[in-house]
Amino acid sequence: MLLSIVAAVAIFAVLVVVHEAGHFLAAKRLGVRVLRFSIGYPPRLFGIRSGETDYALGLTPLGGYVRMLGDEMGEEPGPDAIRSYLHEIVLDLLGAAKSSGWLRSHAAAATSAQGSRKEFEERAVCAIAEALMKSKSAVPTASGASVSGEQQDSQVVVLGRHPTAAESRLLREVHRLGSLNNAIDSLAEARPGPLVESFKLRAFPTQRLAKRFAIVLAGPTANILFAPILMILVLLIGVPTLLPVIGNVRQDMPALTAGLRPGDRITAINGKPIKTWDELSDSVKGSGGAPLQLTVLRAGNISPLHLTVIPKRLPEESLYGNKVPTWVIGVSPSGDKETLRYGPLAAIRAGTVQTAQLFATLCVGIAKIFEGVMPVREALGGPIMIAQMAGREAHQGFADLALFTVMLSLELGIINLLPVPLLDGGHLLFFVIEGVRGRPMQLRHREIAMQVGLFVLVVLMAFVILNDISRIVG
Repeated sequence: MLLSIVAAVAIFAVLVVVHEAGHFLAAKRLGVRVLRFSIGYPPRLFGIRSGETDYALGLTPLGGYVRMLGDEMGEEPGPDAIRSYLHEIVLDLLGAAKSSGWLRSHAAAATSAQGSRKEFEERAVCAIAEALMKSKSAVPTASGASVSGEQQDSQVVVLGRHPTAAESRLLREVHRLGSLNNAIDSLAEARPGPLVESFKLRAFPTQRLAKRFAIVLAGPTANILFAPILMILVLLIGVPTLLPVIGNVRQDMPALTAGLRPGDRITAINGKPIKTWDELSDSVKGSGGAPLQLTVLRAGNISPLHLTVIPKRLPEESLYGNKVPTWVIGVSPSGDKETLRYGPLAAIRAGTVQTAQLFATLCVGIAKIFEGVMPVREALGGPIMIAQMAGREAHQGFADLALFTVMLSLELGIINLLPVPLLDGGHLLFFVIEGVRGRPMQLRHREIAMQVGLFVLVVLMAFVILNDISRIVG
């Protein structure tokens, strides 16, 4: 049980990192400010701030998020949005002053006293503003007025770089009022044009539609692209493969008539060598009913046997729970396996093809659920079932666990593309509507859609958990 829980948490952690990294990298690449990259949901356990982003670990597992500037903003940034932005600028200034070494050596007297974090920020930023204001107009104006070489040197010594326009505006206000808190309150209420423009330049909601679409799409895309990469890695390392060895021969079926016996190993069909049970199955299903010439190795025989079998078409239950006419010969595998390793080029080719086939199978399966062809209770599983399956695959070894992760990664990518509010697909639907209308949906309408989406997801989660429990009890 413990192994199942650990394996499930590890898989989800990897997939969440991959998914959120897609959003994160796309946002950074397109110039959007990322405030937090969190694995797990609040409360925040700990984290490290690097650059503009807080990399955090949350107490609630099995999830994560990327928070961008203006993520919850309406049509125009209000005082609260600007105030939050100014707090981020404060962290930028402190981070720069720490990196340059100035804060430790020159502001020790101003910052060494014991106090709260807010008191520390107040004293430190006031010290930075004072240091930069020692020479006249040391901080450049928002209009970009030039400064002297001495002033530029002062900026580089304190921050290790020149302050941005938004940082300059805050520092001038701090110096004018003598208080960081008062400066933030003043700027948040006044919302000067240059500061608002600086905010909009880096905020997610004010980006062009194509940029927002790309950032949201990047999450599911990362999961979908991660699957073939992991599949290729597994094939390079080696994957346990079911061998074409007969385990059972059904009565009154073509295999028995042709003379096949348990323990027979089929090495070729119509002269084409086969190495796996899947190749045998695909050859039979794709025969169209034509006779198949089998080359068979049998224990006790020195030479291979050559047998002819004519497949029979029977209704077989598919992956989706419905009966489909399928060409069969009436055999099942013995369960014998061997580790099959691929060369680099063969792994790339096979990994890409197999992932594409699995992707198509999952898409069809989800479509069958909505069509009502596949029973929902049999098709859907929740965290309990996933943990059970993860534990089972972990017992089998790395390759089986990795292949299970491939499937979950594809499923996560596909499900997140569904047009359900709160999922990435829901946001993409909003963007499509915005593109058609020429303007965004009203904030109130988006909020209602999000509430409906939350209700649907809560009901679905409750259903799959109860469904998992019923499987165990029943």
